[in-house]
Amino acid sequence: MEKAIAAPASTIRHRPLLITGLIIAMLFAALDGTIVGTAMPRIVGELGGLGVMTWLTTAYMLTSTTVVPIAGKLADLLGRRIVYVSGLVIFMIGSALCGMADDMTELILYRGIQGLGGGIMMPMAMVVIGDVFTGKERAKWQGVFGGLYGLASVLGPQVGGFIVDHLNWRWVFYINLPVGILATVLIAMGLSKYKAEGPVKFDIAGMATLTVGVVSLLLGLTFGGDRYPWGSWQIVSLFAASVLAFALFIWAEKRAEEPIIPLWLFRHRTFTLLNAIGFFMSVGMFGAIMFVPFFMQGIIGVSATESGTIMTPMMITMIIGSVLGGRLVYRIGVKPQLIIGMAIMAAAFGLLGTMGVDTSKWTATVYMIILGLGTGLVMPILTLALQESFPKSELGVVTSSSQFFRSIGGTFGMTVLGAIMNHRSSALLDERLMPKLEALPAQAKGLVDRFADMIHTDPQGLYSLLLSPEAMAKIPAPLREMFVPVLKQSLVDSLQAVFWFGLAFIAIGLLFVFGLKRIVLSDRVEAVKTLNQAEHE
Repeated sequence: MEKAIAAPASTIRHRPLLITGLIIAMLFAALDGTIVGTAMPRIVGELGGLGVMTWLTTAYMLTSTTVVPIAGKLADLLGRRIVYVSGLVIFMIGSALCGMADDMTELILYRGIQGLGGGIMMPMAMVVIGDVFTGKERAKWQGVFGGLYGLASVLGPQVGGFIVDHLNWRWVFYINLPVGILATVLIAMGLSKYKAEGPVKFDIAGMATLTVGVVSLLLGLTFGGDRYPWGSWQIVSLFAASVLAFALFIWAEKRAEEPIIPLWLFRHRTFTLLNAIGFFMSVGMFGAIMFVPFFMQGIIGVSATESGTIMTPMMITMIIGSVLGGRLVYRIGVKPQLIIGMAIMAAAFGLLGTMGVDTSKWTATVYMIILGLGTGLVMPILTLALQESFPKSELGVVTSSSQFFRSIGGTFGMTVLGAIMNHRSSALLDERLMPKLEALPAQAKGLVDRFADMIHTDPQGLYSLLLSPEAMAKIPAPLREMFVPVLKQSLVDSLQAVFWFGLAFIAIGLLFVFGLKRIVLSDRVEAVKTLNQAEHE
C-alpha cells in the first residue's frame, strides 16, 4: 500500500483542560444552527430579505462542508493546535460580524465566514479525541461527544427562543463570543505547539479544485428542482462544472506531494466502505428529519412549536445510543454493532412508511425514538473505526473524510427525497384532485387554474394549506370538505414513498457493512497492524 508523508500530530499537555475546551467548543458550535433557525423570523422581520432567507443556511453549508477535508489535512501537516484555534477564531469573527450586520446581504456573507470556522471545528474535535484517547477510552468519549450534537438539537430551540424573546436576535451570534473565547483558551492550553521539520508543502491545486467541485455540486443540488428546473442551463452548468473540477482534483492529487485527500485511501477497503456507510446513512436520516415535522403538522395537526419538540425524543435516544454504543462496541465488535444499528434504522423507516391519516402523535414519536436509537449506535462508531484503522499521521484526513461524506450525503438526501416527494405528489394530486376541481362551476375558474398550476409546479406549496389554519379558514367550507381529505391522503402517500426510499438508502448502507473485515479496537499500534495485514490478504 502506498504511504503518504505527513507530519505527526500535536502532543497533549493538559488533558482535563483540553477535554473541557472540546466539550464547550462542540456544544456551542452545534447549538449555533438550531439557535439561528429559531431566530430566523425575527431576523427577516428586521432586516427584510425574505426571498434570500434560505441563503443564511446555504452560505454556511457551502463553506463549512467545503473546508472540512482541507482542515483535516492541514491538521496533519501543521499540528492540531494552530488549525483548531484558527477555526475557533474565524467562527468567532464571523459570529461578531453577523451580530453587527445591517442588511441581509451582509448577514449572508458573514454566515459564510462563520461557516469556514465551523467547518474547521467539526472534524478537529474528533481528530483531537483520536489523539487524546486510545482503545476503549476513545469509543466511550466519542459516544459522549457524539451525543452533544443531539443535546444541541434539544436545547437549541429553547435557548434561541429565550434569547430572541428577552434580548435581541443579534445576541444569537454574540453569545458565541464569551463561550468561544473560553473554549479557545482551554484548547490552546491543552494542545502543545507543533513545529514542522522542513518546509510544509500545501496542495493549492487540490484545495482550489475541491472547493469549486463541492460548491458547484451543492449549489446544483440545492437549487435544482426548486429555483431552477433540473434540465435548465443553470443546473446543468453547475453539475458540469462540478464534474470537471473533480476530474481536475483527481489529476492534481495524483501529482501532489501532500494531497488533500490521498487517493490511495480509496484503495483501502475499510476507508471506502465506512465512508459509503456514512454517506447512505445520512441520505436516509436527514430525509426523515426533514419530512417528519411535515407529517406531524399536515396530517396529525400539531402546531409548528409542537412539531419541533416532537424531534426531542429522537435526539434523546440518539444521545443514549451514542453513549451506550461507545461501551457496547467493545463487547460485540464494530461490524455487529453497525449491523444492529443500521437494521434498527431500517426498521424505523419501515414503520414510518406505514403511517397513515389515522396515525397518532404518540405512535409517530415511538417510531422516531427507534430511529434515534439506531442512529446513535452507528454515527460515533464510523469515526471510531476509521481512526482505529489508520496511523496518527493520517488521523486528520480520515476523520475529516467521515464528516465530509456525511455532509454531502445529507444534502444529497434532502434533494433526492424532496424530488421524490414532489414527483409523487404531482402525480397523485393530478389523479385525485384535478377531476374534482374541473367539476366546479365556471365561477371558480380562477381557483381551479391556480390550484392546477401548483399541482404541477409546487405541490408542497399546496400542502402548506394544511399547515396554516388561517389560510384554511378563508376557504369556503364546501371546498374544504371536498379537497382537504384528498390533500391529506395524497400527502400521506407521498411521505410513505419518501420513507420507503429512505429505507432503500439505509439498506444499501447496510449491505456495505457486510463487506467490512474485522476491525480490532485495542491498542492503536496493534489495531493498525492487524488491519494492514487483513488488507493485504
